[in-house]
Amino acid sequence: MGAAAGIAVVMAGCGYVGEPLPPSLNIPARITDLAAIQRGGSIIAQFTVPEQTTENRPIPGSITLDLRAGPADHFDEFAWSMDAKRIPPPKVTGAIARYEFPAMEWVGKSVILGVRAETAKGKAGPWSNVVTVPVIAAPAMPADLNTVATAEGVKVTWRAQGTQFRVFRKPEGAPDFALAATVDKPEWTDADIEYGKQYAYLVQSVATVGEGKTAESELSVESTITPKDTFAPATPAGLHATVGPASIELSWDPNTEADLAGYRVYRSAGGAFEKLADVSAVPAYSDKAIQKDAAYSYAVTAIDRAGNESQRSAVAEAK
Repeated sequence: MGAAAGIAVVMAGCGYVGEPLPPSLNIPARITDLAAIQRGGSIIAQFTVPEQTTENRPIPGSITLDLRAGPADHFDEFAWSMDAKRIPPPKVTGAIARYEFPAMEWVGKSVILGVRAETAKGKAGPWSNVVTVPVIAAPAMPADLNTVATAEGVKVTWRAQGTQFRVFRKPEGAPDFALAATVDKPEWTDADIEYGKQYAYLVQSVATVGEGKTAESELSVESTITPKDTFAPATPAGLHATVGPASIELSWDPNTEADLAGYRVYRSAGGAFEKLADVSAVPAYSDKAIQKDAAYSYAVTAIDRAGNESQRSAVAEAK
């Protein structure tokens, strides 16, 4: 009885019952998010660098990344891997590897890309998802990028061939450019701006190369602008003058500008128009400084927060 109890204690202390586990193979996991596109005269490829093995364990030590590019005819993984060109090491930022290499030797053809990771001991993981890139002559980079402030916003124009363009925008304080619009002609107006803040823009041509794939030009030279508000509001409309017991009551249609500050009322008693009052954004005014049997003419302008003044409205008269 005592011997049996002693054996049970030894086995419990061991922490594992059963056959010994096989040693870990330490093979890097398959990369599944390889993506690639032609940009100008280069092919750009990127993916997430694997951190685990095929057994979901951390990869011991360092790894080497093996990206290859080869012809797309009659794809067979083994034959492709033997004939494909190995691309020089990538730039790695955090968990993302990014390759950029010349596309010239594949112009007019399609190239297949695949990648795998290999440990320092030579254990290679399986090939990734493969990506086919149709390669064309490098799309021309847009030229003469110009930005100008307008009443509608910043108007961006450029010179380029093609039927589709991407506009990238970086507002003041933003860390990087972001896609702002995709357009089909070489101009775009950025209505989402604040006067007095700096904005930078880049433009890229996009060519369709079949099968839902595209090729991109290099990004244009950057254009930067700090737009200033020099644009007057719309002229007020619908001015009416109504005679009251001891006043003349004015009303008109409201302006719709987001930066409207108010209105300016002008009056004439038979001579030149003179400023009568500055009023709030409420489209009404009561003129109590009047004389009996006198005839008056009125006009109204709109004022924005930058101090820009519109043209005078049509005249309204009262006696």
